Amino acid sequence: MLVEKFITYVARQKNASYLQFSPPAIPEVTRHTGNTPTLLYVHIPFCEELCPYCSFNRVVFREDIARPYFEALRKEIMMYKELGYNFEGLYVGGGTPTVLIDELAATIELIKKNYPVKEISVETNPNHLTEANLHILKASGVNRLSVGVQTFDNSLLKAIERFHKYGSGEEIGERISATQGIFQTLNIDMIFNFPLQTMAVLEKDLSTLINLGVDQITYYPLMVSTSTEAAMKRKLGVVDYDRGRSFYEKIIAMLSPHYRPSTAWCFSRTEAPIDEYVVNYEEYAGLGSGSIGYLGGIAYANTFDIPEYVTKINNGVMPIAGKKDFSLKERLRYDFLMKLFGMKLDLHYLATRYGASAYKYLWPEITFFRLVGGLKKQGELLCLTEKGQYYWVLMMREFFIGVNNFRDFCRAELQGKN
Repeated sequence: MLVEKFITYVARQKNASYLQFSPPAIPEVTRHTGNTPTLLYVHIPFCEELCPYCSFNRVVFREDIARPYFEALRKEIMMYKELGYNFEGLYVGGGTPTVLIDELAATIELIKKNYPVKEISVETNPNHLTEANLHILKASGVNRLSVGVQTFDNSLLKAIERFHKYGSGEEIGERISATQGIFQTLNIDMIFNFPLQTMAVLEKDLSTLINLGVDQITYYPLMVSTSTEAAMKRKLGVVDYDRGRSFYEKIIAMLSPHYRPSTAWCFSRTEAPIDEYVVNYEEYAGLGSGSIGYLGGIAYANTFDIPEYVTKINNGVMPIAGKKDFSLKERLRYDFLMKLFGMKLDLHYLATRYGASAYKYLWPEITFFRLVGGLKKQGELLCLTEKGQYYWVLMMREFFIGVNNFRDFCRAELQGKN
């Protein structure tokens, strides 16, 4: 437990310093050079209703705002074409990307015509698993559909305000069963360590998933930003992060006979794309309001103000609100975190990519995690041990909490302007 608390503390401190973005002098994206595998992330910030625990950039859906947004988004997509980008993968997240299925289909079609994308992943919610929507997504070339479920427990669904939106756990399970087999990969997003969640609830959820036989399960730890802690406490109770390990161990125990870990919290039956595209792609462009990208060692964030986003795009201006230029050490640490989250890190590849020894910059991290049994060395590979998998869940949890806090800061700035 002391090791886990230490990891959490250090990760929190490091993330606070890394995620310090500054307004750019010139709102532009670096022109693409070389052949680094790059993913296109497209953000759709609209939901029919807002879940209390979610910190992504999202607003309540209005068609009169959403349609001009999609139009601007397609213009931004072509801006990157002019900068020489040649995306190999597409991930559409939200919000709820399928909230206007015709606009989504038109956007995907534009991307396919202009970029050699080999894989297309789209997020959705259970109420959008209709025959019409699934047909359009399949025809658009989507090969991975990720459905946000979080839990099948009716009491917990009511507590997190999803029951009235998406139906009972039984109804959600029926929709998932009917969707299985349509796409190359059907992923189900789940969450563990809700305050009202018991071990019995978790076990039942796991049994449901195994019985459904879904292709892939992503089991996120609850990640609450600072600004949503009070609301979570009122509606669900205090988040006890110390319970996380026992929940995670139960997930591993029940899923391991059927699934293999693709990342520390994603479990797949076969080789398949994953939610954490940061593992498989060295760089990714973030398009849409509130999206975050990482290109050429520079992290950047688009404006969270949707009208401002649309106006800037229509005026031919990149909608970048903040940037952070990572030092060599920060880039190596970023890769250390992300690649090992995907279970292994190739030290030789890292040295070749950066022209520097990883040990020179990362020896404190490597030494610490080897001493506490989190890492093992196999030739030029550093690999997570079973113990290390949970350590990386902790670090990624803190990383995404840091990102969520950054999003909250951006929203606060936006409210201040208005």
